[in-house]
Amino acid sequence: MTPREGTVEDQSELPVMVEAARQRAGEAGFTFSSETEVGTLLGALAQAVPSGGRILELGTGVGYGLAWLVHGLGDRRDVTVVTVESDEARQRRTMAESWPDFVRFELGDGAVVVRTLGTFDLIFADAPGGKTTGLDDTVSALRPGGILVVDDMDLSRHDDPDLRRQLAEVRRRLHADTRLVVAELAYSSGVILAVRAH
Repeated sequence: MTPREGTVEDQSELPVMVEAARQRAGEAGFTFSSETEVGTLLGALAQAVPSGGRILELGTGVGYGLAWLVHGLGDRRDVTVVTVESDEARQRRTMAESWPDFVRFELGDGAVVVRTLGTFDLIFADAPGGKTTGLDDTVSALRPGGILVVDDMDLSRHDDPDLRRQLAEVRRRLHADTRLVVAELAYSSGVILAVRAH
């Protein structure tokens, strides 16, 4: 994807912790980090979480999305961020970085772990566990008014027919879920925002 005027695709503009995560991804050969535009959206949504709120990320990876969430919170210390990763070695490497004390790391399959973590105001489902599997439990973990973000939903970007089928099913299930109000955005890698109805 080529940088666009007015975006932060110019890597020199990235926040320090986001740039550090980008470098970790390069060093580790990790190619599954979200696009920068999705990161900026996550940061904005994190700032909108109410005082005492909770944020969940399913799929820590190298901490790129997490860095955007923390960056978006700025000086706030009234929100808890829980991030779930299934790869223990990758999680150890990411945890070794400097994170605020309101960030909590969980190890396991997001589709399973999400059932044990309580409810959240913002959920970023960025791994198969909790997105292509266990989606109903992810939606159940949303508080009323809570927002679920899923990216990589532009099917034209995916060559794997099985992945396209899985993502199409995620889209269908989100739109069919009567607990949700859904908006699909032709933005970045394709984003769906689903808000849990009051």
